[in-house]
Amino acid sequence: MRIEGIPASPGYAEGPLVDLDRPPAAYEAKASAAEEKAALKAAIGKAVSRLTTLIEAADGDAAGILEFHIAMLEDDALSGPAIASIGSGEPADTAWRQALDAEIAGYEASDQDYFRARAADLRDIRDQVLRALSEDWEAVAPRGAILYGADIAPTRFLETDWSGGGGIALKAGSTASHVAMLARSRGVPMVVGLGALADKSTGNALLDAEHGGIVLSPSPAELEAFRLSSSSFAARQGQAQTFLGQPAVTKAGTRVRVQVNIAYPSDVDGIDIETCDGVGLMRTEFLFGKSLPDEETQYHAYRKVLEWAGDKPVTIRTVDAGGDKPVPGFTVEETNPFLGLRGIRLSLARRDIFRVQIRALLRAAVHGNLKVMFPMIATTEEYSQAAALFAEEQTALAARGVAHKLPPLGIMVEVPSVAIAPEAFANVAFFSIGSNDLTQYVMAAARDNAAVVSLNSVRHPAVLRLITAVAVFGQQHGIPVSLCGDAGGDPAVIPALLEAGLRDLSVAPAQLAMAKAAIADVSV
Repeated sequence: MRIEGIPASPGYAEGPLVDLDRPPAAYEAKASAAEEKAALKAAIGKAVSRLTTLIEAADGDAAGILEFHIAMLEDDALSGPAIASIGSGEPADTAWRQALDAEIAGYEASDQDYFRARAADLRDIRDQVLRALSEDWEAVAPRGAILYGADIAPTRFLETDWSGGGGIALKAGSTASHVAMLARSRGVPMVVGLGALADKSTGNALLDAEHGGIVLSPSPAELEAFRLSSSSFAARQGQAQTFLGQPAVTKAGTRVRVQVNIAYPSDVDGIDIETCDGVGLMRTEFLFGKSLPDEETQYHAYRKVLEWAGDKPVTIRTVDAGGDKPVPGFTVEETNPFLGLRGIRLSLARRDIFRVQIRALLRAAVHGNLKVMFPMIATTEEYSQAAALFAEEQTALAARGVAHKLPPLGIMVEVPSVAIAPEAFANVAFFSIGSNDLTQYVMAAARDNAAVVSLNSVRHPAVLRLITAVAVFGQQHGIPVSLCGDAGGDPAVIPALLEAGLRDLSVAPAQLAMAKAAIADVSV
């Protein structure tokens, strides 16, 4: 029986199914409310200690997720309702489950897929404490197993040894979840949106995360076909590695720049600068975690990446908070955050915070080839105001004798108003097309909503027409144009992007080899 889903991280896995939804062992109630409160606080402490241990071996993305979990666990606003329920006579496990389930329900009821995806983090936090209460930590899955269930906890992913293969098959889940991002960065096959699986399925299952599906109780013919597809995928990956250390060139000899997207300064530690043409997108909102970062924290983060890149360009995006990236103390709650106060709009509304980032960027610019771009630009006034703030802070730094440099200032092309009328922005230093947001705004279809996934395609003629128009305008007016969305690293989409006139793509580091191999197969 084959069940279709949505691919979240490409690859193939063959192995036994392991149930992610197994409930924890029964909790033994205590004799008094005071003991119940003490038990809950101790369990929260154990969960924090466990997460702290995981952080020590985690990279940038994983560490950021775990730090978020610790911050939530240490927040009295989360544990307060549970403590109050214990005072009313509930045992610790029931009180904690009820309090967290109420929070989870709020996230799951959101009309934004990002917030629904964060419900997985809250379930993880809930279950970490419940297992600590009952001293029932998850059993280690056999090597090569396919973990399946409604969703998967980030900590479960990080505790799993993926060196022997394996994969993830989720009945629900999201391509925007933290685990999906981790799976893509580590090459772990993952499929979401499968719906109900046959819980009593025996034997090995076959997970096809290239096309999106799983085969339960496969026949010999299905097994043979699956292994052929898996071998073909592995061969393509192996062949792609031969392109990694070479410049990206099409069949016709056209040179294409391929840069990388990063989220944390530590991301560059695992990247050989010789394999890429620089950083096409460094996200900065992930520096804005438990608290707003000060100028020195940001300066050192940017400097690290610039010094790593040497003479190659590093394009840093000013904080793109809001929408699917809430930041405590900065963003505001809105009924429709994707169409609200996000990106440059929020930065201009909170200039005190924006000026701190601007000063850090100006100071860091002396350490490399920095470019700065503004997200969610919709009007020329927004660009002009942001550029004016850079000029003001540059003057202030010069007056204080602080070393600095004004970098080229460009914009993200992700709001249709810019893509439709790029001529209004002929004075910017460069364009960087954000294909994720541009596509979902043009098609009015969230890219991570399974119900409309067929609509959300960068290859739709309307989206490609806008990308082509921006590329042509850039060529005619000497404005560099790049693309830094997910589409840039998709081998199936790259031919259309090059046909549209793009010659500069920025991709996730794990996609570098496959992207270069795909470029080499295009005749433009």
